[in-house]
Amino acid sequence: MNPLNHGARLMIVTGDDFGCSNAVNRAIIEAHERGILTTASLMVGGDAFEEAVALARAHPRLAVGLHLVVVCGRATLPAGRIPLLADPLGRFSDAPVRAGLHYQFNPLAREQLRLEVRAQLEKFRKTGLQLSHVDGHLHMHLHPVVLKALTDLAEEFSIEAIRLPGEELGMTLRLDRSDLLKKAVYSWIFGRLRFSAGRRLKAARIRFADRVYGLLQTGRMTEEYLLGIIPQIQASRVEIYSHLSAAELDAYLSPRVRAALDSSGFQLATYERVKGCTTYESSLR
Repeated sequence: MNPLNHGARLMIVTGDDFGCSNAVNRAIIEAHERGILTTASLMVGGDAFEEAVALARAHPRLAVGLHLVVVCGRATLPAGRIPLLADPLGRFSDAPVRAGLHYQFNPLAREQLRLEVRAQLEKFRKTGLQLSHVDGHLHMHLHPVVLKALTDLAEEFSIEAIRLPGEELGMTLRLDRSDLLKKAVYSWIFGRLRFSAGRRLKAARIRFADRVYGLLQTGRMTEEYLLGIIPQIQASRVEIYSHLSAAELDAYLSPRVRAALDSSGFQLATYERVKGCTTYESSLR
């Protein structure tokens, strides 16, 4: 692999919910094979988990991380072991705010949450895939209890990178002012979570990107939006993620988006490549 120049700008392009469904799996692989996607975040409790693992093994250039699920999804542990987290069918709460308060203030729930985090990491490890990074469904990995569990387990499970959402509100609003209040609230909340989480990750020597784009425009990371945002990005270590709706898949496949990355000096990368100071493209040689 060729080393990166010190001034190189790196762009990690991620598809979330890998393993959620056959359709999501197909979209991620198509965006990887034909587009700019370098990384996928795997739901170990997803309905199409086994297919996703097989696809990842068949595409070794695809970096895969854990998409930790502790709300709005299915638990890995049996429901009887985590009765304060999951219903008898093994489903987490579909109310993230209420669940977050429960996790924060109920000591027994906190202990069960740590057990579930470990179980999902163990299930990922059993796939034999290298763990690229960790992020979370609805960003619940930033919950203080969940993040502490991850940092406590980082050495054991080789967690070397964690996603910290962080994007400029003004930049987004210049391109799309829809849901203005929601975007402003999310920017305020996650800005503070990023600050506190960043201090914890730095202390644990866990890496995170300078900027991560996807939260404020969730579900609408379209070609038009990416063409507007990419030239404005000032950071040099960046992640863009989406859930690969039809419009978002088109954006990841767009030659215009790829050209915008090139003209802005970005090289496609993964979290592992950032660590190793090699570009995604150089790994193909």
